[in-house]
Amino acid sequence: MKIAQVSPLHESVPPKGYGGTERVVSYLTEELVRQGHEVTLFASGDSVTRARLVPGSKASLRTDPSCVDRLPQHLILLEEVYRRADEFDVIHFHLDYLHFPFSRRACVPALTTLHGRLDLPEFVPLYREYPHVPVVSISNAQRTPLPWLRWMGTVYHGLPEELYRFHPEPGQYLAFLGRIAPEKRVDRAIRIAREVGMPLKIAAKIDQADREYYESRIKPLLDTSLVEFIGEIGDREKDEFLGNAHALLFPIDWPEPFGLVMIEAMACGTPVLAWQAGSVPEIIEDGLTGFVVADHRGAVDACRRLERLERTACRAEFERRFSVSRMAQEYVARYWQLLAAAPREEAAWSLH
Repeated sequence: MKIAQVSPLHESVPPKGYGGTERVVSYLTEELVRQGHEVTLFASGDSVTRARLVPGSKASLRTDPSCVDRLPQHLILLEEVYRRADEFDVIHFHLDYLHFPFSRRACVPALTTLHGRLDLPEFVPLYREYPHVPVVSISNAQRTPLPWLRWMGTVYHGLPEELYRFHPEPGQYLAFLGRIAPEKRVDRAIRIAREVGMPLKIAAKIDQADREYYESRIKPLLDTSLVEFIGEIGDREKDEFLGNAHALLFPIDWPEPFGLVMIEAMACGTPVLAWQAGSVPEIIEDGLTGFVVADHRGAVDACRRLERLERTACRAEFERRFSVSRMAQEYVARYWQLLAAAPREEAAWSLH
């Protein structure tokens, strides 16, 4: 099958440091190539892939200090995608809704994975305008605000099984990995660590938009020997960071669409202690691969029961549910669905 994968240009594919969507696009692209498909990746020019790369920018836009507005580059990218559209059997977009006006006017089957939150009120009139666009959710919880979209199912993210090593022995510290942002609630992680008396290591990116929040709300909490702020890390450091942890803390305060770090921890054999929000109850099996809690007291109590969990079970569940081969197979099945419906789709769109 000839497949186009269209990635955001904010980060390279895969990202050098923090980056969820672009990392998933990388895993999916490389697995599709491995399975024998002819794949073209539209991404930033500093991306690394075995697919054919069509650069939409010289480098990732986040690392380009001269880039003030990222929208023009993405519109140029979309022009290039549709200029080449007849080269592909299917186009798979990872840009959320940005390409919808283009898709309405094209005949090539296209699938969109929605990677972000969908609970914002301004999304309702936007998605009402495009009810026929085939979309995939990354968790069942993600689609709750917009159940009437043309959902083609949920496809959970997957990782290459060899990406992270299994670490059979629990470490002596708690880990927080992700972004410093109000919705990620690293302050909750710090409170837990202080109450249970266990060291906490924080590996996190700070976006410019969250710099003031970090300086005023989080930095003062770091004044303790129990907490170590490491900063942003990439894939190479994640294996040791997550694998040597006693547990990953995922104390979110928003409807997380997926939470890639949870399955990264599970791949290492590290259990996850997470707040009950968004996708968490779908990803973490309470009492097997971690604990799902509702408040601080529940988190502290669960933290003291982490040794009851088997790290082998965490790794086994990762292999069973969250491998990249499973993710790719599920997407290919949906590509074939689109191709089978293509003649009817063209007729329907021509009448719109």
